[in-house]
Formats: sequence, C-alpha cells, structure tokens
Amino acid sequence: MVIDPAAGVGETLSDNLARTDAGAMMGDFEDHCWRDVVPAEILELYAPYRRDVFVGPNPALVVIDLYELAYEGGPHSVSEVSKTYPSSCGIHAHAAIPPTKRLFEAARAAGIPIFYSTSETREDANLTRVTATKRNKARRDASAYEIRADFAPQPGDVIIRKQRASAFYGTPLLAHLTRLGVQSVIVIGESTSGCVRASAVDAFSSGYHVSLVEECCFDRFELSHKINLFDMHHKYADVLKIDQVVAELGALAARSAA
Repeated sequence: MVIDPAAGVGETLSDNLARTDAGAMMGDFEDHCWRDVVPAEILELYAPYRRDVFVGPNPALVVIDLYELAYEGGPHSVSEVSKTYPSSCGIHAHAAIPPTKRLFEAARAAGIPIFYSTSETREDANLTRVTATKRNKARRDASAYEIRADFAPQPGDVIIRKQRASAFYGTPLLAHLTRLGVQSVIVIGESTSGCVRASAVDAFSSGYHVSLVEECCFDRFELSHKINLFDMHHKYADVLKIDQVVAELGALAARSAA
C-alpha cells in the first residue's frame, strides 16, 4: 500500500488522487455563469449530479425562438427597451449574437441538421386559445416572429411553428429527428427559463442527450437565466461553453471528412 505524505490519515496515493480528480470535476462541472449566485454549500448538495459533460452522438442543432421580437430596441438594458418593446431581451439578446454566429458556423461545417422554432402566427390556428405562456396581449404580427437575419435558415433547414413553449409539443420535430437518426440535440435560444427549458426537458424526456450552450441562451432577467441553466445542468442537460461545443463539432467535421 503506497501512502501519500500529503494525504489524510489512512489514505493511499490512489485515494488522494481520486479526491483531487473529484475536486477538479466539481470545479469544471460548476464553472458556469451561476457560480456568483449559487453558494458553495448548495453546489455541494448537488454533488450526486456531477459527471462528464459533452455533445452527444449524431447531434442536431435546435434553435429556439431567435426571432426579431427578442431583439427589438437594440442592445440596451431590458428595463429601458421594455417600455416600448415589452417582449425584448435587450442587451442579453444582442450579447449572444457573436457566440451564436460562431456556433452556426461550426454546426454547418459539421453538416449536422438544423431546426428552428418560431411562434405560430396564422389566425386560423386560434392563437388566443392555445398560447405558449400566460402572458397578456402577446404580439401576433408575423414579421416579429421571423428568424433574425444573422441566423437565417438555409436550404435544408427546417422551421417548426409552435403554439406552446416546447418546440416538441404538438409539432413534427420529434418525427424529423427520428427519421434522421438523431441521438442528441444541442439547444440554444430564448428564453432560458421558458421555451428553451421546456424544449430541453421534452428532449430529455424523449430520450435524447441534451446539450445547452451557455453563451447562446438568454433571458429577459439574468438571475432567471442563471438559475435555470444551473437547474437544467444538474437534472436534464449538459450546459457547455461555446469553446467546447465548437471544438467537438470541429472534431465531428474532421471525422466526416476523413
């Protein structure tokens, strides 16, 4: 039995290395935007959820509600723009544009399927009876729900029109993924606490490995964004940094080209 002088009483070298590895995993696993709002003792309560995180096999990119409505009023505080544009995510939406464009570039280079969701706007769908949230007087004009030009769909991409929060509920998204042999989804978009969360939970419940790209999700309220990412990361999805996702998609592209 090899005793490590730096270890605790009765610990072997392998025991100490395992403890060090576990500490490193905790540091990496929790190295996300919620660290400034979730105290250490709460993080420790969630220790049973620690695991390796990654982009799953045969992935598709599922883009939740990156439509013009979320960007109205420009890159200003939500409290400022909401006076004129009550559904805007303001600065949070605009801050997510550069990493999201980077993710799209990597996804297209890897050749993975891309699905967009947006809200149903056709009047004959009875939009006042079935809605995505309990919000009063939501806008219904079609132009507000067009996908932002920065992320414009290309030939072969699929746009899913939904009436509920989840891109899976009451839509053909699941059928598309099944026919393509998709086994995992990379979910991005807005709002983190609403349609992104609903879609991620439905994807997990349907048997998919779910990844969320931290810098490519956003919400109107930053605390809600952070806490929902924290909760999903521990229960339903792997929250990943953009650098890791781009690297894994780059490796996929290289394998496909080999």
